[in-house]
Amino acid sequence: METVNKDCVLTDNVTIRDGELWFSEQSTLLLAKKYGTPLYLMDEGRIRRNCREYKEALDEFYGNGAEAIYAGKACCFKAIYRIINEEGLGADLVSCGEIHTAKLAQFPLENAYFQGNNKTDWDIEYAIDAGVGYFVCDNVEEVDAISEIAGKKGVTQKILLRLTPGIDPHTYDEVATGKVDSKFGTAIETGQAEEIASYTLTKPNIKLSGFHCHVGSMVFDSDTFVRSAEIMLGFCKLMNEKYGYVTEILDLGGGYGVRYVESQPVISIRDNIREVSEFIKSECEKLGIALPSLRLEPGRSIVADAGMTLYTVGTVKKITGYKNYASIDGGMTDNPRYALYHSAYTVLTANKASEENTLKCDLVGRCCESGDIIQPDVMFPESITRGDTVAVLTTGAYNYSMASNYNRIARPPVVMVDGKNDYLAVRRESLDDLTACDL
Repeated sequence: METVNKDCVLTDNVTIRDGELWFSEQSTLLLAKKYGTPLYLMDEGRIRRNCREYKEALDEFYGNGAEAIYAGKACCFKAIYRIINEEGLGADLVSCGEIHTAKLAQFPLENAYFQGNNKTDWDIEYAIDAGVGYFVCDNVEEVDAISEIAGKKGVTQKILLRLTPGIDPHTYDEVATGKVDSKFGTAIETGQAEEIASYTLTKPNIKLSGFHCHVGSMVFDSDTFVRSAEIMLGFCKLMNEKYGYVTEILDLGGGYGVRYVESQPVISIRDNIREVSEFIKSECEKLGIALPSLRLEPGRSIVADAGMTLYTVGTVKKITGYKNYASIDGGMTDNPRYALYHSAYTVLTANKASEENTLKCDLVGRCCESGDIIQPDVMFPESITRGDTVAVLTTGAYNYSMASNYNRIARPPVVMVDGKNDYLAVRRESLDDLTACDL
């Protein structure tokens, strides 16, 4: 495990100066005053650094056209696609909304991969018309639909087939996606993957470019990817021997974890990519098959530690002999992850960051919902009171992208911070925005 700088909190873009919390070389208190709270902050420099770690490691250790494909479900708005395009990453898109966002950001959609287990005919038509490079097909119904729609449009659509290798990533059940009984993909173990692959090879208007898998999130080592690669490469060999098919692309999905609390490890993406690359090259040589071009789909590990959310405390409720609550001006509408997964977070009082934390409180939101909890059992200063600024760290992934308007609460803005510069990437929703679709 790497040693964390004692002047930093969790990551080196979060520091304490003169008792106040700073983020990416800027005062969180000044940012909160300038833009208001709740407020999503995103560190553009950290996003770029994370992108480069993937790209440089894949170039160095794998080569052969290997690419990192950013998973937009982690955080999706136009500025993100401008950044990943400039940093040389592809895009993993899961809806026409994400495709449209990338398109408006002038992302080259020929380097995009359209995922999803239930694409409608309208989705397929929209994506083909938009020029999406690859579809990641989940089932035979989708293969048939793409073949038919692509034929009507006079195009040949490149696809990857999503397979399930039957791997347990030892993570949250809610985000484990590679088991045999997953709702995603076609199982190798049951023989159905061979059936759909051989069937796809007979279909017109489709080019089978390779195979895809994704086994889960919050993976902290290479073992899960190595086990997945071993099964997937064995399948590639089977397809080569029985059908003469040579796999061009092998997509192992995403899932590397990030550090939400001090007890979680610091991992080296570079070292993990080296280990996976070395295994795949060795295994291909052993199996006697051509080395496929590798794809990885980082999402969380690109944006999570680039994010922070700021709130203002409204009330501090102390129930003598029982428990305490610190209530903020946001909640499960801007961060539903504790409600969904009981996700751990690091929480700090931004304007009292050097004070001793001796008061245990549940940090809760403003929604009319008992489950509206951001984090239980947080230690705060005894002096915490109305008007204090609270920061929740590592919120760059699955916060803005999963935000809702429950209770008709407007979603916060997203401000990009890079050194001494900051700019509004997504404006705060207005009350009129909340009723814009009402008739």
